[in-house]
Amino acid sequence: MSAAMQASLTGRVGNLTPEQDATLAEFKNKLAAVGAYDPQKHSDHLLLRFLRARKFNLDNARKMWLDCEKWRKDFGVEQLMLTFDFPEAAEVRAIYPRLYHKTDKAGRPIYIERFEKIDFHKLWAVTTQERMIQNHVYEYEKLVSYRLPACSQKAGHHIEQSCTILDLKGVGLSSFKSVYTLVQQVSHISQNYYPEMLGRMYIVNSPFLFTGVWALVKPLLDEVTVNKISILGSHYQEELFKSIEKENLPDFLGGDCKCADVGGCLNADTGPWTDGTVPGYPSVEWSTYPGTRLKQQENGSNQV
Repeated sequence: MSAAMQASLTGRVGNLTPEQDATLAEFKNKLAAVGAYDPQKHSDHLLLRFLRARKFNLDNARKMWLDCEKWRKDFGVEQLMLTFDFPEAAEVRAIYPRLYHKTDKAGRPIYIERFEKIDFHKLWAVTTQERMIQNHVYEYEKLVSYRLPACSQKAGHHIEQSCTILDLKGVGLSSFKSVYTLVQQVSHISQNYYPEMLGRMYIVNSPFLFTGVWALVKPLLDEVTVNKISILGSHYQEELFKSIEKENLPDFLGGDCKCADVGGCLNADTGPWTDGTVPGYPSVEWSTYPGTRLKQQENGSNQV
């Protein structure tokens, strides 16, 4: 293992310094003292994500954890995961393509967003910003509970981060202005309530005007996150291929994958969680939104 790879694993299970190990134990005690730690629900991997996000500062990590617990209660995350439905999903995907597609060389799920086709007038005609935020949280919970465990089984070791590609091809300034508020909210949720889950981010087909936009977005992100982001122009494939096998990258990004059986990669949700290579996956429970299953049950149908 390279020195760079070894350094990137510092502060994780199996690679803790004595001081970090002691901080983890004290973190558990402090959270348990206020009823905020359940060893059946809260793994060391989870706790360490919060500690790393706050550079193992115990007080700051404790505040971050308790703020997250409060947000989860106020937002109604547990109820969302029992009842959320998103019948507008296909329409939203056609306007604002977002997908999970296979894994990178580190075994992390690849998440892709394409901004080329976005028409926000059409988007807000079929959904709302509140619904988009709810769907974002649902997908994060699905990533944590379903996609990452499948990737971990496939890789043979713990996977807790994703590789994100944002394709800005054809994006104009008006699109950035329209999405800015949504990006603010999503960034806040991601950094504060799902910390340390971004492994790498590639922003490809970045237009010249993005330099100005990046100046606005960058302050919303912490330093650790900023260092994980690579901003690339139209000649990005060589850089992507350093981290992603060509057969795992969709053809619209210069890869070999076409997902012809489902009409293209944009229609696919493919990876260890769905491709049948991992025992126990795919799961019927995660094949549809919970709200859809509830409606089917009410209609006397068990089909999913």
